[in-house]
Amino acid sequence: MRHCLVVAHETLDSPLLADAMLEEASRGPCQFHLVVPLSTKGDGFTWTEAEVRGSARDHLDQALGRFTAQGFAVIGEIGSSTSPVDSLNDVLHRHDDGFYDMVIVSTLPHPFSRWLHVDAPTRIERSSGLPVRHVETPTRVES
Repeated sequence: MRHCLVVAHETLDSPLLADAMLEEASRGPCQFHLVVPLSTKGDGFTWTEAEVRGSARDHLDQALGRFTAQGFAVIGEIGSSTSPVDSLNDVLHRHDDGFYDMVIVSTLPHPFSRWLHVDAPTRIERSSGLPVRHVETPTRVES
């Protein structure tokens, strides 16, 4: 069975992300491991660590339920930091080299994505040594 890491937060509910996962699953059995980095983005200027972790947990739980209902083999965890690169590397360090086959990074479009401003997909590819597929979700997804 192949193992694929998926790094996303605000775009976990994107149909484009689900399509990318479906495409990977169509290549043979695949388990997806969702990593949801912490996000301090919110309505106010102040936040607590509990609020940040709670928000990430809510996003993760909703995504796990949705993807499981769609038939995906999926597990997940909250990232260790606000950095998608650091959060992903922490997961990789817990497993033997070669355990994961690829990474899907899901972001908002460039003008809105903090991850793209720091070139997270390229940094993840360099640090992990794994192939990375970047899925850029429009801010408004038409169904």
